[in-house]
Amino acid sequence: MAELIYRTAGESHGRALIVLVEGLPAGLSVDLDLINAELRRRQGGYGRGGRMKIEQDAATALGGLRRGETIGSPVVLQIPNRDFRIDEAPEINRPRPGHADFAGSIKWLTTDCRETLERASARETTARVAAGALAKGLLHEFGVRCIGFVAELGGVRAAMSTDATPDELSNGRDANEVYTPDAGDVEAMMKAIREAEAAQDTVGGIVEVRVFGLPPGLGSCMTWNDKLDGRLMQAVGSIQAFKGVEIGLGFEAARRPGSQVHDALYYDASQRDNSNFGFVRRTNHAGGLEGGMTNGQTLVVRGAMKPIATLGQGMDSVNLKTLQPERSDYERSDVCAVPAASVVAENVVAFEVARAWLLKFSGDTLREVRAAYDYYAAAVRGLA
Repeated sequence: MAELIYRTAGESHGRALIVLVEGLPAGLSVDLDLINAELRRRQGGYGRGGRMKIEQDAATALGGLRRGETIGSPVVLQIPNRDFRIDEAPEINRPRPGHADFAGSIKWLTTDCRETLERASARETTARVAAGALAKGLLHEFGVRCIGFVAELGGVRAAMSTDATPDELSNGRDANEVYTPDAGDVEAMMKAIREAEAAQDTVGGIVEVRVFGLPPGLGSCMTWNDKLDGRLMQAVGSIQAFKGVEIGLGFEAARRPGSQVHDALYYDASQRDNSNFGFVRRTNHAGGLEGGMTNGQTLVVRGAMKPIATLGQGMDSVNLKTLQPERSDYERSDVCAVPAASVVAENVVAFEVARAWLLKFSGDTLREVRAAYDYYAAAVRGLA
């Protein structure tokens, strides 16, 4: 079967956003309601701007399905834009520092930043969320759960247990507008957003994604481009406005001695039937990955999102037509999109995990994928 990949198309104010997903096995049930629920979560979050009051994102399947199931061909999903005005939208000649405006205008030899920002816009992540939500359907078949949330916002760091269950994380996250599992820090995070809005400024933060129920052995150490940690860092790091990615301890691992970084390995026969096959750790500093492969522990990935570069107060810039100093243009934007970014991160991580799953347990049909996993699980349990 073909490798699981996706491609997106569409502009911020174009007619629609499109995602094409190739490599899903036949026989996978697709629930568009669940995909649309993820799209609605992406639209939400405290600090969002006026655009999200206009759009009502919902995906329509244009191909790849029959009677609600995949048939092995590429799956195409479309999300229409209500704010379709790309041809009428005014030129932007004063680049916004921190955006793709300047570099893109120079790259494509134009003084109109509009032609770059329409594609560079975070609106594109709508299609990526749809792709990840589609891939989650495969992971759900094997009891794998992917939970993304806000770990820090505007300098306020959430207090979260490393032992929290998927339900504890998702229920806590879904109970507030900043998408953090820590109820005690919700008001402080919202206050940081309100203060930034009053100052015509913006705030960033850190999102975290945890993936539960993964067996050891996904990914590879044999080729650099199949190392799962590298794939995950590329996927999360490519989200608009993200400037850093870490796995497990991440950068903190560089500050500690090895004895405080690596996770000792034990065997617990009572967990033999779990996804870790009985191989357990008392810590998870590695974030569930060793040598580019899953090790049976919870996968932990974090991404740092900078404050959005569109500031109400503007910044010093240059008019590309006149080359005279001017304040940057203002394009309708958010004060904070960290909660929404946690949804994007969750879904791009889910897609990469699903890709690794199908590379390990390949098959043209879901039945074959399940048989491959069952064989592997029995073989691992039979090693001892």
